[in-house]
Amino acid sequence: MERTRTMSWIRITSRAVCAATLLTGFGAGASFAEDMPVVGLKNGTIGFALVGARWSLHQTPDGKAECPEGFNEGPREQFKALYPNGGTVEGTQLERESASRYPMDKGDDFTYREVKGKVAVGLDLDGKTKASDFVSPDGVKGIDNELYRAIGCTRLFRAPDGTFAHFTNMWVREFNFNRILFEVTGVDSIANDDDVTVTMYRGKDKLITDASGANIIAGGSVRVDERFGKRFIRATKGKIVNGVLTTDPVDISYPWAVFIARPGYYEIKGARLSVNLAPGGESAEGVLAGYNDVEAWYQQLVRSWSTHHSSYGGLSQPSLYRVLHRLADGYPDASGANTAISSSISIKLVQTFIEHPDRAVAGTESSGKSRTETAQR
Repeated sequence: MERTRTMSWIRITSRAVCAATLLTGFGAGASFAEDMPVVGLKNGTIGFALVGARWSLHQTPDGKAECPEGFNEGPREQFKALYPNGGTVEGTQLERESASRYPMDKGDDFTYREVKGKVAVGLDLDGKTKASDFVSPDGVKGIDNELYRAIGCTRLFRAPDGTFAHFTNMWVREFNFNRILFEVTGVDSIANDDDVTVTMYRGKDKLITDASGANIIAGGSVRVDERFGKRFIRATKGKIVNGVLTTDPVDISYPWAVFIARPGYYEIKGARLSVNLAPGGESAEGVLAGYNDVEAWYQQLVRSWSTHHSSYGGLSQPSLYRVLHRLADGYPDASGANTAISSSISIKLVQTFIEHPDRAVAGTESSGKSRTETAQR
């Protein structure tokens, strides 16, 4: 019995030391050793599951740097201003609800507060440095994230108290519909590799947690949904430089469901990853950035997030709709009007074994060619 307790203590201590080393190295720009063992890397393939995701918002403690005019007012405040003396259900509540679904059918004279700060999380999506661009927290210029400008002063989207931010981060790990997987093939080294392929899938299994249930652990397995998740399969080329995985732009459908029974997706054009890989390959953290189709983004919002829920965080959907279109900065239509808005999702990944229907576990064959060709058909 005493020997069992001692061995258990040794195992727990060893894991704690490894975890502390991993987090310290990861946060400080980890140093990679070529002979360091990599968790889950088999035959040049390693898989990751998305376990954390929020729209990238640069926040200061009091919000005054980015939102000097304060935060936006929501549906309740606007309702009181529009109908101070009340009225019929049809002439008040239903009329306001219809404005959320068809925002351009109604006027909107309310003030909408946008981000005024110059710092934002994201990527340079257009390869240009414009006066309107942001600067990243570590000083990189040319950051494109107009969605942040649109939603950054709305409490609903701000962490940790904003309900949208809170539930987004929770549902990405709890709902199987939101099970996003990234499989990296052709990997010679997770420190430096100038030619890898990254394929995005939707999985269909729950993730494995530790005994507390609070933390997703590396090393589990998830099956790919190649039937109902076919539209979500996308492949693109990438590279790893000093432990940072980046990918070439690719149009993706990003699966998203809220309240379990409301599945949908975002259409992100020119999407690209930039994530820092942990030295042992157990996790990764960074951003998924691209241009969100404005109509798809807004319709996904109003179909899944009611006016009631928006009231908790000061989100007026009709007011936001106009701002999204005004700030849209990519993919113009035939008339020259931009249809997509630059955006960034801050993501966290954990290593997992990705199972495909045609083979037991990802990585049991040396080439990712067949699965890339399948994804691109």
